[in-house]
Amino acid sequence: MTRWTIEAVCAGTARPFNGAELSAIQKRAQEGPVQIHSEGLAPDEQADRRVHGGPEMALHLYPLDHHGWWREAIGDHPALGEPGGFGSNLAIAGLTEDMVHIGDRFRLGPKETGALIEVSQPRQPCWKIEHRFGHKGMVAAIIKSGRAGWYFRVIETGQVTAGDSLERVSLGATDWSVARVFRALVAGEASAEELAQLADLTALTPRLREKAAAKRG
Repeated sequence: MTRWTIEAVCAGTARPFNGAELSAIQKRAQEGPVQIHSEGLAPDEQADRRVHGGPEMALHLYPLDHHGWWREAIGDHPALGEPGGFGSNLAIAGLTEDMVHIGDRFRLGPKETGALIEVSQPRQPCWKIEHRFGHKGMVAAIIKSGRAGWYFRVIETGQVTAGDSLERVSLGATDWSVARVFRALVAGEASAEELAQLADLTALTPRLREKAAAKRG
């Protein structure tokens, strides 16, 4: 399968989240065409630009397939019924971390008006997910299960509307699925040889390439 349907396009604004902390993890489905620029959707915000957003993390996809797994793990929660409940910009079913590779390119929306995007890195989970759902242990569960989601960089800008397609148009590093990179660099299971390969993987976000090189020593 090379084509999936975009069930929702989601964006959010930074708002009070935990005392003085701000977060835009609560993404809402948008109506009509949404513009995609080099740093993601317009409008969309990231509260902490040190760890979210920017060209290497322009669009986030958290598979809808995982929402059911979380219901079994933590019980029902209103956010599990929302397409952007985990901060995802694109709501898509049938596409998971083991099916996409670093550097895979996808056409988002129609060829004439849509965007070209490229898989750049897995998402690294943080405390905001646990605060969003009011449930401790979710970060550990993500690390153990690999249900992390991933980010895209934008190669060509355009626009997208719910109901459009996401079509894979070229493969990247077929040895390095998002799931494998997550296990290696976030779960910390990489061998020295894998770290060397990741440090040289040009399609991987520079920050994670540097992390691999530093771990390699």
